[in-house]
Amino acid sequence: MRRRALFIGLLALAVWSFAGIGADLPALFGSEGRHQMAEYVRQLWPPDLARDTLRDALGGALETFAISFVGTLLAVAIAVPLAVLTTLGAPVRAPARLFANALRTIPELVWALIFVFVVGLGPFPGVLALGLHTGGVLGKLFGEVLHDVDRGPLEALQSAGAPRPAVLLYGVLPQAAPQCVSLALYRWEVNIRAAAIMGFVGAGGLGQRIYIAISLFLEHRLLTLVLAIYLMVTLVDALSARLRQRLV
Repeated sequence: MRRRALFIGLLALAVWSFAGIGADLPALFGSEGRHQMAEYVRQLWPPDLARDTLRDALGGALETFAISFVGTLLAVAIAVPLAVLTTLGAPVRAPARLFANALRTIPELVWALIFVFVVGLGPFPGVLALGLHTGGVLGKLFGEVLHDVDRGPLEALQSAGAPRPAVLLYGVLPQAAPQCVSLALYRWEVNIRAAAIMGFVGAGGLGQRIYIAISLFLEHRLLTLVLAIYLMVTLVDALSARLRQRLV
């Protein structure tokens, strides 16, 4: 009975949400909508393979890669202390959780827009935006991993008289490290895509170049930049999956 009520409630919520977004499926899949999409795709083709365009796309891809990588490193540096604090007593645990919630509640784009006003245009605002938002996300995930470790080794260390820092260092972290590394690599994959979008607010990378191409109606150049994002994301996804497989 509870499952049926839950299913009916979720179905009603889905119907209400679908009605609330004002979806116009006939306009999307009708003949006019299909014609407009096909026409825009035709305008994109072929990609601009001029040397200057390829050089600019490569520079933007490297910049996007750097933003995502350094931003993820900053996020890990923020998340590890937050996760450790969530394992302590309530007076420390509650503020740490609230701080992590605040970091991840604000989207990357909003953080990027804030830091663009603070430090100016370029990749640095993107790094700070990814670091803070992802730091809040990983802080929560790392904290859950630390709480779910096997308690047996911890009790053995405590019964031997090991102080709390030693229990954390030799009992908790060795168990949690592989899963935490896997989570960090997964968030790096996510940050590659986020870094490509944050350029729309001036945070550098391929996103900034895509915004310029769209604004100036440079459709062939736009397709080249989109393909650059696709190739970069595919390579990073494969690398991250390989690393996660070997580590975990």
